[in-house]
Amino acid sequence: MSSEVDVIATGAADEIDHALIEAAQRGERGALDTFVRRNDRWVRGVVYATCGSAQIVDDVVQHIWTRVWEQIGTLADPTRWRGWLYTLARNAAIDAGQKSARRRTRQVNLEETAPPVSREAGPDLRLIRNEQERRVLSAIQGLPEIYREPFILRHLEGWNYARIAEALNMPVDTVETRLVRARRLLREALGDYLKT
Repeated sequence: MSSEVDVIATGAADEIDHALIEAAQRGERGALDTFVRRNDRWVRGVVYATCGSAQIVDDVVQHIWTRVWEQIGTLADPTRWRGWLYTLARNAAIDAGQKSARRRTRQVNLEETAPPVSREAGPDLRLIRNEQERRVLSAIQGLPEIYREPFILRHLEGWNYARIAEALNMPVDTVETRLVRARRLLREALGDYLKT
């Protein structure tokens, strides 16, 4: 039952996005602003999944939305916006990741990406949670890109397999296989830690 509700909700959301894109193509700036607010979170997920660096996400996403505004008129079929936007986001993230890697002399500090722990938790609990988050984020970042992308889209962004398949331009079976492999690699990477 919940999967039917998800499909209906996704379909309604897609219709809204199609209408917003059509309005933006007619030059309605407010429509594009609304589209950006509705889809900014998943674009951020795509960027992080692609480059694995939280430090450059804001700059890359800003660049992506500027390019969307400049190129919205080139999207011939507004119903295919998700693949078009995914390609823009992924390519921008790859470019930025390569530039960042050339400039960077040290590895990304994942402490900056971990969400804060509630102040209500005791100091010991906060330390434990922060350490857990660091280890998990480090393990996710260590996944090869072909596994990291679908993993982040599924588990951090909450996308269903069909949506991931469309965005990554691959069969659903391939998405499932890569997710199984990603989970296995994470279990291996976190194995000793999970036993403690």
